[in-house]
Amino acid sequence: MAEGKHIGKVVHFFGKISVAVVELESDLNIGDTVHFEGAHTDFEQEIDSMQVEKEAVEQVSAGDEVAIKVKERARAGDTLHTHEAE
Repeated sequence: MAEGKHIGKVVHFFGKISVAVVELESDLNIGDTVHFEGAHTDFEQEIDSMQVEKEAVEQVSAGDEVAIKVKERARAGDTLHTHEAE
């Protein structure tokens, strides 16, 4: 499977509110499509909600930790890739 660019990893997941905290190695913007992948995780979604320190943001930079609203369960250690059509 052709994978996009690795952009970060999940460091925490809040199950009750379906939010994954991701440590980023690359920039990320609202509207980007990303792929969450791990031993028990495999889903894609468009980013439509991100927060940094409880403030809604439109974009985040490499090195930031960002909370992302997710449609499925994510787990600490899962990786995050951009979805790049070839």
